[in-house]
Amino acid sequence: MVVLSQPVALDNHTSAIPTYEPVPVLTSQSIPVVDLTDPEAKTLIVKACEEFGFFKVVNHGVQHDLMTRLEQEAVGFFALPQSLKNQAGPPEPYGYGSKRIGPNGDVGWIEYILLNANPQLSSPKTTAIFRQTSQIFREAVEEYMKEVKEVTCKVLEMVAEGLGIEPRDTLSKMARDEKSDSCLRMNHYPTAEEEAEKMVKVGFGEHTDPQIISVLRSNNTAGLQICMKDGRWVAVPPDHSSFFINVGDALQVMTNGRFKSVKHRVLADTRRSRVSMIYFGGPPLSQKIAPLSCLVPKQEDWLYKEFTWSQYKSSAYKSKLGDYRLGLFEKQPLLTHRSNV
Repeated sequence: MVVLSQPVALDNHTSAIPTYEPVPVLTSQSIPVVDLTDPEAKTLIVKACEEFGFFKVVNHGVQHDLMTRLEQEAVGFFALPQSLKNQAGPPEPYGYGSKRIGPNGDVGWIEYILLNANPQLSSPKTTAIFRQTSQIFREAVEEYMKEVKEVTCKVLEMVAEGLGIEPRDTLSKMARDEKSDSCLRMNHYPTAEEEAEKMVKVGFGEHTDPQIISVLRSNNTAGLQICMKDGRWVAVPPDHSSFFINVGDALQVMTNGRFKSVKHRVLADTRRSRVSMIYFGGPPLSQKIAPLSCLVPKQEDWLYKEFTWSQYKSSAYKSKLGDYRLGLFEKQPLLTHRSNV
C-alpha cells in the first residue's frame, strides 16, 4: 500500500465539513463478488445490479503493478507543494481541486484530480497537471485508462447478455465511442483528526454517479460506504487488488429503474490516508438516454423521459451532491425516491 509520508494541509472550509457517526462494517461475503472469468458472471452481475447497484470484480485482467504505479504517481502529485498543485486548479471541471466539490457549495476532506479520458477533447487544466508531473505519470494514466476502459466495456457487455439486450455491444459501444465523455478521477483523503464524540469527517458526501457505470479502485484504507435499499449505510471493506463497480444514473434510466444507481459516500480515516481512482464510463454528449426499447417496448411504461447525455450532465452540474438528479427527468416523480434525498 502506498501512503503519503507527511500530512497534507488542505485549504480553508474545515469547519464547514460535515461529520457522521461510524457505521457497521459489512463482511467481505456481504458484498457481491463477481469473477469475470466465471461462466455465470453475467447472471451474477445482473443480480448484484438489481439488489445493490454495486459489486466487486476479481480476475479482471488489469495488472496489479499498473494499479500500484498509478497510485504511486498520484501520491507523488498530491505530495507537491500546494502552490504547484494550485496551478492546475481550480477545476472547471477538469483539473486539481481541494475541499470544494463542484460549484454549488459542497465540501469534503479531500483533494483530487479530474482528467478527461477522451484525447480528442483538450483541457488546459489537464495539461497543467501533466506539466507538474513526470512523463511516467502521463504514461501510467493513459495505460490505466485504456485497461480500465476494457473492464468497463466487458462488464457492460455482460450486463447486456444477462438482460438479453441485442446487440451485445448496445451499452459498451457508448463507452467505446471515440466521442465518449468518460473521465478519470484520482482522490486523496488525508488523515483527519477524530472529532468530538468519535464523529468522523466526510471526505466525499453522499451522491450517485451520473454516468453509465463507475469502476473504482483504492488503496487498503477504509472509508467507502454504500446506502442499502432500507436506507442503512454500510462500510465497504477495501481491497486494493480488485475493482468496485457502481451503477450510474444513465444505466438506471436505460433499465427503466430495474438497476438502481447506488448512493455512496466516503468518510475520512483518522489513521491513514486513502487514495482512490475512479473511471467513469460515460456516453458521447449527443447520446440519447432513455429506457431501452428491448426491455420496455411501450413508451407509456417508461418511468423516464428521453434526454441527451449533454442535457443530463448540464443539469447534474447545477445540483448539489445529495440531490436526486433523476427527479427532473421522471415522467411521474417517484415520491419514494424524493424521500431519500
